[in-house]
Amino acid sequence: MARLAASGLMEFYGIAAKRNLVCFKYCGLIGGVLLMVGTFYNLTGKIGMNNSPARVNDFETSFLILFVLGLCVRQFVARNNTTGIVTIGTTLFGLMYVPWLLNFIQKINFFQNVDGHFYLLYFVVITKFSDTGAYAVGSLIGRHKMIPRISPGKTWEGFGGAIVVSTGASLVFLHLFGAHMFGMNTLHAIILGVVLSSTAVIGDLIESLFKREAGVKDSGNFFPGIGGILDLLDSLLFNAPIMYLYLRHILTHSLN
Repeated sequence: MARLAASGLMEFYGIAAKRNLVCFKYCGLIGGVLLMVGTFYNLTGKIGMNNSPARVNDFETSFLILFVLGLCVRQFVARNNTTGIVTIGTTLFGLMYVPWLLNFIQKINFFQNVDGHFYLLYFVVITKFSDTGAYAVGSLIGRHKMIPRISPGKTWEGFGGAIVVSTGASLVFLHLFGAHMFGMNTLHAIILGVVLSSTAVIGDLIESLFKREAGVKDSGNFFPGIGGILDLLDSLLFNAPIMYLYLRHILTHSLN
């Protein structure tokens, strides 16, 4: 997971560089890896005895505070860099956009009192079915563009297809694996299908916005014919915290 975060973060900083945005690339990469590793050790109980969500969130908050302070100190000693706000802001946003959002995947996997593996698989499947539904329906009957200045290929018909296909996949997944997802019910499956498919499209549009500003088609060439790591992760990044918030505040509350 840390390698995935580092690769995605490297691509983001590369996009920023094409936009002539200065950042502390290596500080961001080291910070991103440390954030991922630190969260993993907290979640697995290898640091401290209490691996509760509150403890893990406290670790992340403390880490981010120290990271920002570290960036400020780094700017103090940067002799040839006079764009402190841009540099610190770009570096910090990269860390938040890739490693911090990806960290929620770890939190889902190790969530207490549920089989996190199935919820993780569920979240990935529903998100990718959103991508598939949007592409298939948009290609077949797409006529009305969503935001052509950002992504000329995305249509409202494709957006509708993403919601329908994801929601259907959510209900099928619940039917097949509901025994391993204690607390999940039909209403939850429908709501999550709609929400996760919608935010998957938004996440894809956000990355498209970055690429369009930088004048690049793909975030990288890690996957020939597909693009980079970010092109693969874009729809997952914002869905991970939504799935985690569902587990922590909806599912846990309903179980209690």
